[in-house]
Amino acid sequence: MKISRRSRRSFRRAFTLLEVMLVLIILVVIAGFAIRNFTGVLDQANKRAATAQLAQLASSVKQYQLMMQQLPSSLDALMTQPADLANPGDWTKMLDKIPVDPWNRPYEYKVNGSTFELRSLGADGQSGTSDDITSS
Repeated sequence: MKISRRSRRSFRRAFTLLEVMLVLIILVVIAGFAIRNFTGVLDQANKRAATAQLAQLASSVKQYQLMMQQLPSSLDALMTQPADLANPGDWTKMLDKIPVDPWNRPYEYKVNGSTFELRSLGADGQSGTSDDITSS
């Protein structure tokens, strides 16, 4: 029996498995590039957010220092009125809540005499690595 030219064409109306696999491979490669680029943008956004939060915290610490004539012992002191305050009317609450860094970890605060340092541990969560972000 001879198959006519018209019936052979009717068999070709669907994609072959090879064509479907090729399209899937191309889509996966494109998605890989997009995810890699998006991750870089997200990392930069997190670093900028941490820098902005550190600047806000540093400003609050300096304001506390001007008002109380000393640095706060911890960041929690920015939210609560000191018990030994001579005139409670002079107290102004600096922060309602201590923010966490973009990686959901608390900021480190260290007092060194008359100076202080605020630090985010960055994406790796390790102190003293190149991705740490400090207040200036």
